[in-house]
Amino acid sequence: MKKLVILGGGYGGMRVLQRLLPEGLPEDVEITLVDRLPYHCLKTEYYALAAGTAADHHLRVGFPEDPRLSIKYGTITNIDLDVKTIELDENELLPFDKLIIGLGCEDKYHNVPGAQEFTHSIQTMDKTRRTYETLNNIKPHGVVSIVGAGLSGVELASELRESRPDLTIKLFDRGEIILSMFPRKLSTYVQNWFIDHGVDVVNKSNITKVEEGILYNHDEPIECDAIIWTAGVQPVEVVRNLDVEKDSQGRIVLAPQHFLPTNEDVFVVGDCASLPHAPSAQLAEGQAEQIVTILKKQWAGEALPEELPKIKLKGVLGSLGKKHGFGLMGERTLLGRVPRVLKSGVLWMYKYHSGS
Repeated sequence: MKKLVILGGGYGGMRVLQRLLPEGLPEDVEITLVDRLPYHCLKTEYYALAAGTAADHHLRVGFPEDPRLSIKYGTITNIDLDVKTIELDENELLPFDKLIIGLGCEDKYHNVPGAQEFTHSIQTMDKTRRTYETLNNIKPHGVVSIVGAGLSGVELASELRESRPDLTIKLFDRGEIILSMFPRKLSTYVQNWFIDHGVDVVNKSNITKVEEGILYNHDEPIECDAIIWTAGVQPVEVVRNLDVEKDSQGRIVLAPQHFLPTNEDVFVVGDCASLPHAPSAQLAEGQAEQIVTILKKQWAGEALPEELPKIKLKGVLGSLGKKHGFGLMGERTLLGRVPRVLKSGVLWMYKYHSGS
């Protein structure tokens, strides 16, 4: 039997499984999925778990059940592309013929002293659970600082405002206005929502140091009951250790068919892949669809296309608590209740089609 090994049951890995099972997988191929948890996690909703507004089990989707799919639970410590083996904790070796690396990302601390040691994270399910514990145990009228006002920081700050109206929430943003990568109309709407709801947005911030319970902005100390880091990501360490070509963000450079330029048996999907768009669940799923197409052609011995169609992204939807939101669909900016309802609908559809 030929062995296809998928590292990570995130959005990309999950979509590959959905497309290859129950039909689409040649009879002489078996799949092994490697993940730390026994379910797929809805990472785009971690902010709500951290804020205490979504239950843990609402953010889980079961992996497909199929006799040709086996699941290994563990942490990947090394990927040997030459010998074609995956090393798991406790020195277990897993051989592969085809490999899909979909291990996602972790926080990037930009060499800020103390940031890794003294801040909380919403990058993994485990870390998000610990962040939830911390946030919900803060005494009344405590201070929470969120570093980084991208999508994660904005959604966490707004959800936490609704969950804990007693807290002082500070959102630190490096730009002149929040979400500066979006159209000004959208940025202004979100910034004004925070002002109206009593969230302290600190624009033009520069976090220089973090100590236990103290955040330094431009070297000025701010006492906090909790500090959450949402200021940038990088591929996980085992991917950073791979001796392959990477871009300036540390993501793996790929051929147009999503495999390594030097190895047609090794694909990379999602946050670890160097692509012309910012990482997102949508992008990982679109990429996974194309990887499945290439795999089927490889298994059938067919010629591979030199180029693949551009991955079409439907747009971005973000929430501001449970009733308001914002979005960008092509050139169209959506503000208020409509994008929030759309986001809830997209999440429901995803869970429904994933059999949850």
